[in-house]
Amino acid sequence: MDWANGSSPTGFILLGFSAHPRLEAVLFLFVLFFYLLTLLGNFAIMAVSYLDPALHTPMYFFLSNLSLLDVCFTTSLAPQTLVNLRGPAKTITYGGCVVQLYVSLALGSTECILLAVMALDRYEAVCRPLHYVVIMSPRVCQQLASASWLSGLANSLIHATFTLQLPLCGNHRLDHFICEVPALLKLACVDTTVNELVLFLVSILFLVIPPVLILISYGFITRAVLRIRSLEARYKAFSTCSSHLTVVVIFYGTIIYMYLQPSDSYAQDQGKFISLFYTMVTPILSPLIYTLWNKDVKGALRKLLSGKLCPLRT
Repeated sequence: MDWANGSSPTGFILLGFSAHPRLEAVLFLFVLFFYLLTLLGNFAIMAVSYLDPALHTPMYFFLSNLSLLDVCFTTSLAPQTLVNLRGPAKTITYGGCVVQLYVSLALGSTECILLAVMALDRYEAVCRPLHYVVIMSPRVCQQLASASWLSGLANSLIHATFTLQLPLCGNHRLDHFICEVPALLKLACVDTTVNELVLFLVSILFLVIPPVLILISYGFITRAVLRIRSLEARYKAFSTCSSHLTVVVIFYGTIIYMYLQPSDSYAQDQGKFISLFYTMVTPILSPLIYTLWNKDVKGALRKLLSGKLCPLRT
């Protein structure tokens, strides 16, 4: 890596899975398959949510935001990963690493908040149905979605900038397949205690508080559903919430394991495979789960495939 008057490096070597050369061809097909599946599934969700008037509700508005977020998140990581898995050159420019770090961190943080907002929407729908339309008006939904995106952007600007200011002293071998904060901290040639503390505090803010709020929301939801006498209405209420809750468990379970475990117990190879699951598999789970468990989405997809859904006319 070249340095100019102590300035930033011109690139990094992403070691990735180079220790397992025979596995790289399999991982290439794995990443390519899930990336294409993510694009197909999430674009389908966005299409039916826009085209089907029956899905013009707050729940599907937030689901469309989640699908857009997952498409952008995977696209910020998958192409570079495919290039590095395909050939012997496993490099990324410094600028490319910076962009990848800012974008992926912003989108990942946004998803943490957006999932909590979706839990709030389910709480209002189940626990306060008579006031739901007024409370979750289109304007409020747009404000909540905007707040989610802006909070992720703010976290990225602060946290990534703080990390990139660390001197690396010529270290350029990044032991990961993507540019992420923990891997970059290991390259620093100065004490990173403050950065690790900031990382821990940010993790608490985005990875602990939102799940706690989600659990509280679902506690109230469960109590409200159990009071419903009609078994059919009770089943419908549970089914609309179960998809979101499943996505929450998978998303937070994976990311909390990645960022909140003690560093001394962190196995690097194990962490790479967990990161691979989080970055490539998790984004397809949302449309897959919502499609399998939601009758409205399945019906809209059938109409889309049969040509019965047409672009909205103004």
